[in-house]
Amino acid sequence: MDPSWEHLAGVLLTVAAAAVVCLAARRRPGRWITPTATALGILLVVSEAAWIAWLVAHGGWAADVGLPLQLCDAATLLAAAALWTRRRRLVELTYFWACAGTVQALITPDVPEPFPSFVYFQYYAAHGGVVVGALFLVIGLRIAPGPGAVVRAALATAGYTAAVGLVDVVTGGNYMFLREPPPTPSLLDVLGPWPWYLATATVLGVVLFAMLNLPFWLSREPAVAPTGASPPASRADGQTSRNAFRRPHW
Repeated sequence: MDPSWEHLAGVLLTVAAAAVVCLAARRRPGRWITPTATALGILLVVSEAAWIAWLVAHGGWAADVGLPLQLCDAATLLAAAALWTRRRRLVELTYFWACAGTVQALITPDVPEPFPSFVYFQYYAAHGGVVVGALFLVIGLRIAPGPGAVVRAALATAGYTAAVGLVDVVTGGNYMFLREPPPTPSLLDVLGPWPWYLATATVLGVVLFAMLNLPFWLSREPAVAPTGASPPASRADGQTSRNAFRRPHW
């Protein structure tokens, strides 16, 4: 298979899987949701464990390259936790990391071995699975980012980056490319040389988080009615009409 087609096939399969589960969750919600979310979470954890096992089996594991600390690795485990628990805080961070980070890894992949190798399938199962899981939770199941999600995600990302930076110092690694750019083409190539691309990437990350959150921010109803607004209509028994608490559709 031609390298361009190998890449395109992985991306198209990810897009198709995301479309199927999101449309199914929207139009045919039911008992299948929980086992599907559970299975997808298991797939993500197994794919991450399989990558580490492959490194060990081929003598390529070392503390400076084999720890699951790249942002996509962390997003894989985070997405599994979000799929299993459906906690909003985990879901929103998974959404931001998947759409702002993992998507970039799908657009500019770094796959050590071509199709039909194990590494090829592992790469797209892990990276594509993160994106599918994030969209399934946010678009399919409507677990939208809550108020303050961008700030929380930015602080969580900054904290995680600082922790990974310490690991880089101790191990001599280059996790999250904090010490030098990746050897393959990536978005970092247009963000300036090291270390300036770290600052540029930080600003770009916050902007992307805000853009990803914008549709949900626009659809969110105000928590307090404007002064002078009429109170919600009430039934004869004194209970507030259900329409007053109807969730926005997006």
